[in-house]
Amino acid sequence: MGLLLCLAERAGTVVSIDELLDQVWTGVVVTPDSVYQAVASLRRLLGDDARQPAYIETVPRLGYRLVAPVSPWVEPPAVPAAALSLPATLPVDELPGQVATTGRRIGVLLAAAAALCLALVVVFVSRGEFADRLGGYARGVPRNSVAVLPFLDLTSQQMNEEYFADGMTEELIDELSKIRGVHVPAPTSSFYFKGKQLTVAEMARSLGVAYVLDGSVRKSDATLRIAVRLIRADDGFVVWSQTYDRPEADKVAMQEDIASQVAKALRASLS
Repeated sequence: MGLLLCLAERAGTVVSIDELLDQVWTGVVVTPDSVYQAVASLRRLLGDDARQPAYIETVPRLGYRLVAPVSPWVEPPAVPAAALSLPATLPVDELPGQVATTGRRIGVLLAAAAALCLALVVVFVSRGEFADRLGGYARGVPRNSVAVLPFLDLTSQQMNEEYFADGMTEELIDELSKIRGVHVPAPTSSFYFKGKQLTVAEMARSLGVAYVLDGSVRKSDATLRIAVRLIRADDGFVVWSQTYDRPEADKVAMQEDIASQVAKALRASLS
């Protein structure tokens, strides 16, 4: 949210990485990777595409620019309390007109209450909370099931490691599927969600799994950093995470090595 506000305050202008670090991460020692990750998270939440941005545009070697229109939030006018109050008693000589007015007020209040209830139901259903509260989400989902979501390419400005990120995803699916008793959706099922802006709970429900494994690929000079996270689908909490730094050499061997280490680390938990 801090990053979004910082970009919104200077909408239409380029904000450098250093400026973002100074304003959003004030007093905290972090690397530019924190900015790249936060921007990627914002794009995922906003449903934005880095290649055809509608919200956040990457300006190579300069920084980021918010291209979406920005305007101040205007509070809706408050309804006077007197307009919502109903008289306890009505004089007999004023009954005809007052009854009609009171009836209209009651109708407006009932309509507003119905609209509010409908809105709450829509919110609960869309966020999956209504089903979760009824215990419907976990019903029939194997506890030892995990889906590997397509890894994100966060390689700074270039974003030219997508093929490596996809290979990392497939390698992890292959390794995890070898663990006895663990259910892993096929690559075609996982890659269906590539680029789609859905919550972890929504993707897990569609794939019928209790956990999802996601991650990202970043690059610094000739070193690749692969971050991997295991997320519990019912509450969205990260239950395990690890990063792997490898020199950019034999990428296929690197994928095999990291996938093997991840599978070894998760074998006990998943089985």
